[in-house]
Amino acid sequence: MENNPPPLKGIRVADFCWVYAGPYTGMLLGCLGAEVIKVEGHRRTDLLRHSVMWPLADPAPTPVPPNEGMAYNSLNMSKKSLTLDLSKPEGVAVAKKLVAISDIVTDNMRAGSMARMGMGYDELRKIKSDIIVLSLSSRGQGGPQKDYAGYATIHQAIGGGAYINGYPDGAPCHTMGDVDLMNSNTAAFAIVAALYHRERTGEGQFIDCSQVQGVTSLIGELMLGYEMNGQIPERMGNAHPQYAPHNVYKCWGVDRWLALEVHSDEEFVLLARVIGQPGLAEDARFANMAARKKNEAELDRIIEEWTRERDRDWMADEFCQAGLAAAPSRNGEDIYADPHLRERGAFVTVDHPDWGNLELVGNPWKMSGEEVQLQRAPLLGEHNDYVLRELLGLSDAEIADLREQDIIM
Repeated sequence: MENNPPPLKGIRVADFCWVYAGPYTGMLLGCLGAEVIKVEGHRRTDLLRHSVMWPLADPAPTPVPPNEGMAYNSLNMSKKSLTLDLSKPEGVAVAKKLVAISDIVTDNMRAGSMARMGMGYDELRKIKSDIIVLSLSSRGQGGPQKDYAGYATIHQAIGGGAYINGYPDGAPCHTMGDVDLMNSNTAAFAIVAALYHRERTGEGQFIDCSQVQGVTSLIGELMLGYEMNGQIPERMGNAHPQYAPHNVYKCWGVDRWLALEVHSDEEFVLLARVIGQPGLAEDARFANMAARKKNEAELDRIIEEWTRERDRDWMADEFCQAGLAAAPSRNGEDIYADPHLRERGAFVTVDHPDWGNLELVGNPWKMSGEEVQLQRAPLLGEHNDYVLRELLGLSDAEIADLREQDIIM
């Protein structure tokens, strides 16, 4: 295999992001080889630094130190940390020096926040004419709702994703942070496209990325369906408009489930054989897709009578070997134990000063050439000296003055 450098080697990102979508965008760029410098105030840090994803068994809430948040450590690997108080002009001045030696600037603040600090795109391209700036705001930089705040649940609701997610007799449902991470992929793709454009033309870009519109882009076929036939798609649980069976079935054990779907009459014949009821394929209620869809509730009952008495993983293997689409619905413990992910090297172990060894989800892709070895997320202000002294060329006296003014920690 040819040993090529990572595609973004030599690219520097000034990352002014926090919470989920923005930080993961930067991490994806780091997975491609970019040097990503996370900029945050030491008195107003990324919220994820103090976030845990499970309830602590304490009588009262326990403060989480700024380097121990699990979400932070998962979404900020392979970055460097610079603390700057951007509410003060001295901090903004240092940030602009960083922009001058960077290729990309990212933020996911409210629309206009960077401009109010004197760091809008028009100002930044005066510093570096070919700078690429991405703003990953809630509803974009323009329009009557541009100043509204938003998190994943809001984005999914406004974008239309929540309305179609849930059961027919229930309320719209949201799926939390996965919306942020899908928007991160969109943002990282847009940045890579802008880099390609800059390489060809020498021009920078301002990328106005709306997280709400990012959600809407994921339900394009439903929007198109409404545009063409005037029908509003409604919630249908795990069912499908056409295919049956198409559901998640209870298995033996506590909270164990199997996802299963059939797309043709031939596949249904195989399913009937696997569950030991070949006669179902000849039953008039289930003989073709239209009949199965009409009698879906009864078909689901028959299938679940079989699945709920059997081991989930054994059934998934039986169905897959028969050529059907089936998979266990896995929790976190299952995912860490998955032999397929283990063999693919899906997890990376990092040595954290406070937590010790942390096993985290690594690169979401495999590429030929030189692999990017992910490093632990940076401690707060860990790379202040590197950025200020080595990259920006500030003197000891200048750094000491910034610290004295509480611009840096």
